[in-house]
Amino acid sequence: MSNDDNFAAAYREHYWAVSRYVARRLDGRTSDVEEVVAEVFTVAWRRRADLPPAPLPWLYGVARNCLANAVRGQGRRRRLVDRLGNDDTAHGRHIEAGPDAEAPGAWVHDALARLSPADQEVLRLTAWEELGIDEVAVALGCGTRAASMRLHRARRRLRAEIDRMCPPTASKERSHG
Repeated sequence: MSNDDNFAAAYREHYWAVSRYVARRLDGRTSDVEEVVAEVFTVAWRRRADLPPAPLPWLYGVARNCLANAVRGQGRRRRLVDRLGNDDTAHGRHIEAGPDAEAPGAWVHDALARLSPADQEVLRLTAWEELGIDEVAVALGCGTRAASMRLHRARRRLRAEIDRMCPPTASKERSHG
């Protein structure tokens, strides 16, 4: 199979997985998702000779880099808009969600958001993308032992963050004791 055929097969087989990966990290902002996914496959096309036999973890690694570039670009645009004074918050249009607006399981996302970006990513690769530790290592560009240690530490920090957010109440402790 030629490099072109390998790329075409990877594109057909993994386009939607890469799209979901990017969408979950950009909260579904459709135009941004499409732009980042296009960049991922542009990079993959340019580096089609480097595509491994199991390309999905490698594509996730490329997507991580493309997302980082996109986030940096968004930050630059946001700072420019802030300097120009044309954003909604500058004009008093910030809308605060009410207490009933919390989505089910939002506390998990809150706990995850309190972790470092590196911890968030290793947890998302295993939970959202359902990658095994060998695949996580490829996506993160590190060895299997390092990926395993990162996952272990990230899980420990997430558990601590959840415990901090949801401490047991005195009445629950008394009823169980």
